[in-house]
Amino acid sequence: MAKKSRKLIANNKKARHDYFVEDSLEAGIVLTGTEIKSIRAGRCSIKESYVYIDKKGEMKICGMHISPFEQGNRFNVEPLRERKLLLHRREINKIAGKIKESGLTIIPLNVYLNDDGRCKVEIGICRGKKLYDKRDSIAKKDADRKMDRAIKESRHR
Repeated sequence: MAKKSRKLIANNKKARHDYFVEDSLEAGIVLTGTEIKSIRAGRCSIKESYVYIDKKGEMKICGMHISPFEQGNRFNVEPLRERKLLLHRREINKIAGKIKESGLTIIPLNVYLNDDGRCKVEIGICRGKKLYDKRDSIAKKDADRKMDRAIKESRHR
C-alpha cells in the first residue's frame, strides 16, 4: 500500500509547546467553495483556535481563520466563523467521555489536504502543561541541540 501524501496548510506549533498531546484524530471539515479555494492557496491559520462539542453533540472548531478568497465577492463568508468537524458519532462520544472524566481539551494541530484534495484537520486530545513542564521541555530541546552540534563537530575533525 502506498504512503498517503499530505500538503500541509497550517501547523499549530504553540499547541505542542503548551500541551501534552495524548491522542490525535483526523477529522473532515465542512467548508464553502470560496473557503476551500482560499485554503488551497495556503491562507489559513489555527493559532488561537480550539475545538468543542456543542449541545447537539457535534464537534465544532472555533477561532480558525480562513482569509476571504480574492475572487469570491459575495460568496465569501466570515473568516472566523465556527465550522463543523466531521466525525462518527462513536468517535465524538469517546472523546466527550475522555474530556469529562480527566479535564482534557481538544486542540487542532494541523490543517492539510489529502490525496483526494480534501481538507482535513488533525485534532489532538491534550493535557495542559505547567510552567515547570515547559521549562523541562525547553531544557531538553537545548541539550539535544548541543549534543547534535558536538557530534557534528567531532565528525568534521
